[in-house]
Amino acid sequence: MTSTITLAEALATGPVVLDGGMSNQLESAGHDLSDELWSARLLAERPEAITEAHLAYFEAGADVAITSSYQATFEGFAKRGIGPERAAELLALSVELAREAARQAQGRGVTRPLWVAASVGPYGAMLADGSEYRGRYGLSVDELERFHRPRLEVLAGARPDVLALETVPDADEAEALLRAVRGLGVPAWLSYSVTGERTRAGQPLEEAFALAADADEVIAVGVNCCAPQDVEGAVEIAARVTGKPVVVYPNSGEAWDAEARAWNGRSSFTPEEVLGWHASGAGLIGGCCRVGPDAVAGIARALKP
Repeated sequence: MTSTITLAEALATGPVVLDGGMSNQLESAGHDLSDELWSARLLAERPEAITEAHLAYFEAGADVAITSSYQATFEGFAKRGIGPERAAELLALSVELAREAARQAQGRGVTRPLWVAASVGPYGAMLADGSEYRGRYGLSVDELERFHRPRLEVLAGARPDVLALETVPDADEAEALLRAVRGLGVPAWLSYSVTGERTRAGQPLEEAFALAADADEVIAVGVNCCAPQDVEGAVEIAARVTGKPVVVYPNSGEAWDAEARAWNGRSSFTPEEVLGWHASGAGLIGGCCRVGPDAVAGIARALKP
């Protein structure tokens, strides 16, 4: 642990700032992410680039770095000829790279507590066909649990401060993830990808959030990788249904074209919005795709003037 207090303890005392999008920060540094492994490819090829991306967010004001393991799975690595032993090393490395960035940030004068969240993306992220924005993969809860558990075990063994069960499009997958984190000894947050007041798969958020209400491992619930305008309503529902701290980190407002593998439209995200989200009950706040260090710096200034 990089901090002397836990993330859960910090959330009980005031807002905590998350980082922004890993992929856009890597792309802005000139790295090509146009393959199925996305930013996870750089775990093997350019790990120092990932550390630099994390460091940029810590220096901008983020308190939490989310690792580059979102699209890192045993199955995805196997498609690239990477065996299970090396895949496990790369998953663990994702946590260590974020830890190294925190050490470097503290060496450069950052004195606030810093934490590392190990990203656990949905099954659809491994498929890399846009189904992470739809859910309904045709798999049972048991099958999804068997898919997620080995990766979670490796990430938990690397001792992050929290497991980020993120961009979950489907309540069935959330149920599988909640089963899979039991007994790992690492807290988690659960974050859905949503449209309006429903999951991407169409389930009401009241039902989706209720799955985590009694899960002791879950220290926060909320939404990410959604449009900024979908945040405030989701915050209210998450807080009311679960009584837990709420995590939010939306996209910039641009839309992802899975077929073209490109972002379209204009950014509608403004750091000033976070004050409304915080007032509605969000305590762990940052950005997802297309939200960079400048925006995270704005979030930090808004929440911690």
